[in-house]
Amino acid sequence: MTEFTGLIGQPHPRIDGRAKVTGHARYPSDEPVPGAAWAFLLTSAIARGRITGFDLDAALAIPGVYDVLTHENVGGEAKPPKMMSGGGGTTTTLESDRVWHDGQIIGIVLAESYEIARDAAYRIRVHYEKEMPAATFDCAGVEVAYREPGEHEDYDIGDAEKASADAEVTIDERYGTPTQHHNAIELFTTTCAWNGDRLTIWEPSQFVYGLRGNVAQQIGVDPDQIRVISRFVGGAFGSKGGATARTAWIAVAARRLGRPVKLVPTRDQGFTIVTYRAETRHHIQLGATREGKLTALRHEGWELTSRPSDYNVSGTETTARMYACPNIKTRVNVVHADRNTPGFMRAPPDTPYMFPLECAMDELAAKLELDPIELRRRNDTMTDPVSGRPFSSRKLMDCFDQAAERFGWSTREHRPGTMRDGDWLVGWGCASAAYPSNIAATSARVTLRPEGKARVALAGHDIGTGAYTAVAITAADRLGLAVDDVTVEMGDTTLPAAPLAAGSSHTASITHAVVKACEALRDRIFEAAVGSNESPLGGRDPAGIRLAGGHLRADDGTCEPLTDAIARLTSGAAEAYAEHIPAELGKDAMGKLYQGQLPISRGGGRKDATAYAFGAQFAEVRIHRLTCEIRVPRMVGAFAAGTIVNPLTAHSQYVGGMIWGLGCALEEETEIDLDAARYVNDNIAEYHIPVNADVRSVEAIMVPEEDSIVNPLGIKGIGEIGIVGMNAAIANAVYHATGRRIRQLPIRIEDLL
Repeated sequence: MTEFTGLIGQPHPRIDGRAKVTGHARYPSDEPVPGAAWAFLLTSAIARGRITGFDLDAALAIPGVYDVLTHENVGGEAKPPKMMSGGGGTTTTLESDRVWHDGQIIGIVLAESYEIARDAAYRIRVHYEKEMPAATFDCAGVEVAYREPGEHEDYDIGDAEKASADAEVTIDERYGTPTQHHNAIELFTTTCAWNGDRLTIWEPSQFVYGLRGNVAQQIGVDPDQIRVISRFVGGAFGSKGGATARTAWIAVAARRLGRPVKLVPTRDQGFTIVTYRAETRHHIQLGATREGKLTALRHEGWELTSRPSDYNVSGTETTARMYACPNIKTRVNVVHADRNTPGFMRAPPDTPYMFPLECAMDELAAKLELDPIELRRRNDTMTDPVSGRPFSSRKLMDCFDQAAERFGWSTREHRPGTMRDGDWLVGWGCASAAYPSNIAATSARVTLRPEGKARVALAGHDIGTGAYTAVAITAADRLGLAVDDVTVEMGDTTLPAAPLAAGSSHTASITHAVVKACEALRDRIFEAAVGSNESPLGGRDPAGIRLAGGHLRADDGTCEPLTDAIARLTSGAAEAYAEHIPAELGKDAMGKLYQGQLPISRGGGRKDATAYAFGAQFAEVRIHRLTCEIRVPRMVGAFAAGTIVNPLTAHSQYVGGMIWGLGCALEEETEIDLDAARYVNDNIAEYHIPVNADVRSVEAIMVPEEDSIVNPLGIKGIGEIGIVGMNAAIANAVYHATGRRIRQLPIRIEDLL
């Protein structure tokens, strides 16, 4: 199953690129839905308390206003959504008078136009019984709870406490990362339309089957009564991975109104009606010998979440596995505050948790007067220190070697503050990157038409990563066609079920099902050819035939056009449906997927090996000696992630992740009003992200890697790893430039003055 004909691994432009740049690609809110009413969300102005009443008369008096939904008139018509990522309950919305956080959905205005609905929402007066909110860490009223074992694990291997106390050299420091919000260009839109008892939902989603199953549970209908359509997603990064409260309420509104309803929330509402990356704190303790061999690793984390949820990302599962160490202890704590429930955000656990580890490794290297790369080399391992299993493959040091050479690391001055260029202090830093290789159950249908063209159908998702193209390349490779001869349909629950597009798992998941369907078709075509006296391939061994260039070809050069072979098999189109279920998931995985659950095999959960992609991040920073202005003129990353289906889009994923790592290190933070527990910079203008002027030179190196253990196609996944470690590389470069350790992100001018 790992033999390729040559298309996989070759760069190919996006097959959906023309549609996107010409405006022909239809995103969910672009879908034409005749006669739709418009919804506008009414959100809470307090962060904790109860609603005692609404003054709706002024809003309802406006011509064109149809209705206002609140807990008073629809409160029992929908349940809260189930969290895709675990963590138990989440905050409620219109289900009761309870206010859990600022910006919570407490009402929906329905009108004949967006402008009328918005005007009416601003005329509503809400009466509250206010309570004092707790905004974040250290605020009065927060509740700290140890995260009980469940979906994630804490580790206690050897005796980390004693080993740390006995170590010749130690690091004992605390680090922190801030609240960050997704700001995808596409807003969090929802359109719902009923046809009798059947509901159609158009919404940007990373998991259409999951959204279908969740909404069905919320409003009490069978999942088969719901169709979800999301052909293209205009940015997601995790924010569109699970169901949020808005969808069910728009479905309720459409049913109540008897006509379709469209919701386009505002940008600031996107900060509170969906998920985000919560702030974290970390306590890292490293023990080592004077030669630089780790003897102890202790990593305790604290993550913020909402009052009713235990959501956490628990990145200690990765940090505990990074380096050879005989004594490891990890712990994760959940801090409950009056905030909306957090969720997935690109490399959810690894972005915040690898930051403290990789900074601590740099601090240890400085203390030992060792090159930071050499310290990592001395602690590299092919054995998972947690489970004792081998890594399926691990080219961490290959990544460091190639990136260091491209970066020019060998000319780096060891002592901090010694590299200068006029008034600019120059610093070079590096860090490791890692992300588990995940794969989920998937199904696909492949159709070969009489003219020799193929159609692939599955409910996968293109969130901007090039999934349409990856599927087309895979099918073309297996069927011996040109990529342009393959049509791909995705993003619709009428198609075979596919999993969540997240966790660097989507390409690995969907391509395996596509390959199986293509091979089933190919086998039928070959059998028909060798069994026919009319075929030039009649009587031959099917094992000696291959598909290439639109022909069936034998080893001796004998060939037959694919169109003739299809005609022999059927008078119409030949079709095959296939499912791929990773062995460790069990036979019921596909049934769960069709019900909207997410059976997935995570990198650390295999029985025979631990599967991760690895990388190395390098950054140069320049800091003006007078103003402390920070610039990052160049970044280099090298990544080993098994089979790369399309290097062209893979390069974009790596570079995009690295740029986001730059924003994570220097710019991104959601500011919080501690008294009101309210997000302050909830807009694009004040929520700082890297722009063109911030990004000079970004190089991504794809280190070749074959991994026959991780899965049959050797695909590890690339979407997440590009961001991991870049924040630490930049922080380490800041230290190298200035001699100052900044352990709380983002790093700002005032931290260096």
